[in-house]
Amino acid sequence: MKIPGSSIANNQAVTTLSQDDEYSFRRNFPKPILWSVILIFVMGFIAGGFILGAVHNAILLAVVGILFAAVVALFTWNTCWGRRAVVNFISRYPDAELRSAKNGQIVKVSGVVTCGNVPLESSFRKVPRCVYTSTSLYEYRGWDSKPANPTHRRFTWGLRSSERHVVDFYISDFQSGLRALVKTGCGARVTPYVDDSIVIDINPENKNMSPEFLRWLAERNLSSDDRTMQLKEGYIKEGSTVSVMGVVQRNDNVLMIVPPPEPLTTGCQWGQCIFPASLEGIVLRCEDASKNDVIPV
Repeated sequence: MKIPGSSIANNQAVTTLSQDDEYSFRRNFPKPILWSVILIFVMGFIAGGFILGAVHNAILLAVVGILFAAVVALFTWNTCWGRRAVVNFISRYPDAELRSAKNGQIVKVSGVVTCGNVPLESSFRKVPRCVYTSTSLYEYRGWDSKPANPTHRRFTWGLRSSERHVVDFYISDFQSGLRALVKTGCGARVTPYVDDSIVIDINPENKNMSPEFLRWLAERNLSSDDRTMQLKEGYIKEGSTVSVMGVVQRNDNVLMIVPPPEPLTTGCQWGQCIFPASLEGIVLRCEDASKNDVIPV
């Protein structure tokens, strides 16, 4: 049974994902530590400024300034490269064999996807029999153009619309050949690392060249005035190769992979100057499915 697009949000078998389910260094970094670092530097700058004014010694102020620049560079590095480091961590994590996996064990399983009872269809390209779909509309904001969202800054791309859904599916383990039910539907906690591809680029000069895109906007009551837009879509379709991280659960004769009770941490990657990241729920990893060969199932 394929779910029509208008019924997805109301179907209890479908998990609707938000932007909070994506990796973000700012959300991942502990807030108490962040505010403590800010307070320390504020106090350091105040003390350095006081010493400079009192005894004309700028050593403390210079040391604090150098340390501040180093911390800002480290935070910027993690913001830009944190997601790639997490993807590399998932890739390096050893694959487990489901046949010998114990009940309650955290495992990473790589294999071929098979749809469950409720397959999805991608929003724009209408790719059938998917287990995960993501369609995102981005807008570029110039000096005098409208923001795509309340936090959209000028001269950057901002997210205007996002549709991301995932359902329960089966994965056939490459190691043992066993098939397990991955419980990602019914509101389960899921962290996806699925590559999106750019479907279409729109600017005021070519906005009428894609009737399908204009129809897609109209179905969602989104305006198509003089905006520079970019539509990205990603999906995991039946036959795709994916990696899944979760907890093994054996229930009678049913082998399942369910969300872990506690987040999985990547640990510090000192060689790359990357802070630890928390992976909550079931972790899905799939490269751009539109460029990969699909195995018939």
